[in-house]
Amino acid sequence: MQKIHVGFIGAGGIAQAHVYSIQALKFYYSEVPEIVLESVASARKESREKFADKFGFATAQSVDEFSSNKKIEAVFILGPNKVHFEHFKLALQMPGVKYIYLEKPVCSSFDEERQMKELLEKADSSIKIQVGFQYLQTSSVREGLKFWKSGELGEPIHFDLKYYHGDYLQKAYREKRVTRLTPAPDGGAMADLGSHGISLLMAFMGEKLQITSALQGGNFAEVPAGSDLFSSLSLFDPETGAVGNMSASRISSGTGDLVHLEIYAKNGAFRYSSQHPEYFEYYIEGSNQWVKKMVGSNYKPVTSFPSGHVPPGWLRSMVHAHYQFFTGDDSAAVIADLNHGLAVQRVVRETANHLSVFRKSLKNG
Repeated sequence: MQKIHVGFIGAGGIAQAHVYSIQALKFYYSEVPEIVLESVASARKESREKFADKFGFATAQSVDEFSSNKKIEAVFILGPNKVHFEHFKLALQMPGVKYIYLEKPVCSSFDEERQMKELLEKADSSIKIQVGFQYLQTSSVREGLKFWKSGELGEPIHFDLKYYHGDYLQKAYREKRVTRLTPAPDGGAMADLGSHGISLLMAFMGEKLQITSALQGGNFAEVPAGSDLFSSLSLFDPETGAVGNMSASRISSGTGDLVHLEIYAKNGAFRYSSQHPEYFEYYIEGSNQWVKKMVGSNYKPVTSFPSGHVPPGWLRSMVHAHYQFFTGDDSAAVIADLNHGLAVQRVVRETANHLSVFRKSLKNG
């Protein structure tokens, strides 16, 4: 059996979700590589050592020590947004690395986008790079995307996507996550949450989506004005002429973890909501009824754990994203490669520019 030595750069909350997903692979899939948790690195010695001890990594290292570890074959980049690009460059230079899993957003500035594209052109093509847009692997999204691409609903006319949380309404929650309150495009709701929404929209609408304007709302004394707590984009698809809105929020009370997508087309409509992850819905013009398409945990290869009819949560989609990352054994899936990540990042960056214009117009008005 293939054996892959894995290293994490980052020992925070998202790193826990990734180590869970890696350790869960063997429960869901009969044929997966043997994963060796080799090393975890982070800025704080105490946090990385605690993480390594709790989750079974062989060693805890500084980032410099980590970069010299010749055993590591797969690097998971899970630190703060502002160091994703720096750690990506480091991973590419490590002699044994064959896999890089990069959490979103892929970088934090236009210059980093440019450099990342140059690095991608020069990189060893045998290195597999995947970006952490696991919502693409939600069962209902996967099946809904297949239905949408069948063309039965015709060309899109307009669309709407929301990704809402309410946690940042609580001061204690904001205080614990100061690093996520940096100005856009490094931080803010659109970079942190909205990037998932942009990724979903691009899976359905294509990666040429253009932003025409943006608004932001919500303010708290300790939150920088440039860190959007709620932002809304107006978008345009140059290939079909479809227009729509996409909004991301950290301050929408009572929403939980809401992802809601609607697309209205010439022959019908499509919708999906994370509040009902076991199905998507579609409407055929003239039918006078919405059809609810039940999906459950419909993954390939078919798994019986815990059961095929059980509604999948976001952790289940992350497990499957890791299965794809390590095996590549799902040719029908939409894979978030680095080009996809950079397409998303373009809209995140342009959002920051539009939000700056909006704030200036309010100030001057």
